[in-house]
Amino acid sequence: MAKKIPLIETISLKGLEIAPSQTWGAVRLVPLIRKQPRTDLRLFKREYDSDLSVVSVEKDCRYISYVPHSLVLSWSDDGNPIAAAGGQLITEGKKFACGATKIDLLHRMAKRESKNSLRILPLHLAMEGFLAMYFQGSAIAWKEYSKQAQSHGLSPRTEWSISGRSIAYLEDALRIFEIHEHQVGVLLFVSETLASAFVVPTPEDYRALHNSLLEDFFGETLYYQGLYGIASNLAATIDADKVHNFDDLTKALAKMRNDWSSFQGFMAGDILDRQLQSKRIYTAGAFSLQRFITDLNLEQNNYIGEAIVDDASHLQYLKIYGLTRTQTKRAYLLQQLAKHDWHFERTAQAQGDTLEQLVRRMEKLGFGYLINNQLREKCRQK
Repeated sequence: MAKKIPLIETISLKGLEIAPSQTWGAVRLVPLIRKQPRTDLRLFKREYDSDLSVVSVEKDCRYISYVPHSLVLSWSDDGNPIAAAGGQLITEGKKFACGATKIDLLHRMAKRESKNSLRILPLHLAMEGFLAMYFQGSAIAWKEYSKQAQSHGLSPRTEWSISGRSIAYLEDALRIFEIHEHQVGVLLFVSETLASAFVVPTPEDYRALHNSLLEDFFGETLYYQGLYGIASNLAATIDADKVHNFDDLTKALAKMRNDWSSFQGFMAGDILDRQLQSKRIYTAGAFSLQRFITDLNLEQNNYIGEAIVDDASHLQYLKIYGLTRTQTKRAYLLQQLAKHDWHFERTAQAQGDTLEQLVRRMEKLGFGYLINNQLREKCRQK
């Protein structure tokens, strides 16, 4: 019987090495190295050419977004290597045109395609989970809520993001920077803010998916940081006075690489060893696909993401999305409302706010449609 893999509580780079970074403009790419990759798990990219995708996630609920590609996960049950066959050869879903707009109809964020094959929509799997948080709204028909909120909860729930192609210097950095021999991932910083962490099972997978970062989506704050920020000069040096032979030089280089790795791990502290709320999506043999969100800390950068971990608790796949400050505030507000049974006055008191301040904050964050007109008018008059 296969070992049950527990839910991930933190992101750990166990089994991975952090190599020295490369910088270009405001972009810093930190390679992640895996010396002993597993060969019984592979990821292949499948391209889509539609302008929009509509994904059926459950009955009467749809997720709508631009989806440039999916990833097809293949694994073996007996540990044998997976052949390098392209998952992009498989077709799926239905297509139709609405005027000049081409639309894909897809089923589920993670869809099993064969006994040992699973298709996932990278990052959209995590974002759909984020949008679904507290989606049904209050289970109690408080009179302060609008009829729409009582009938449909938070529907529609929307968030905005930008393409990686919009981040200055990123395309050039991916094109000109060296890919290491054993590289299976990267930490991406924009103006020294962790923008993405990307990990795949094997170096071959990474080389095929290296440029897919351009098709990922990012918080719009990074667009401005890419334009107006810059990566710091963090070059490490060796004290020449302490080097007298090749052994001294080897030790100095090893120490420099270790110090550099520790520091870059420290730079990624907003996601590494951070407490996570995780949910298992699919068990694929000796591997577990999960999505997660960091604890919502208003004083830190917060992330959503998806990961595949193996039966040794090693990270085989990772993608993260950095929530903007506004997205964090929206999620935190919904979390506090749910914590206090969606009762406005109780939530306001717990936050040290007046009812009027809570209503104003809800309207500012785009949730004014949840409040009935009588309460909104009463708060405006006050």
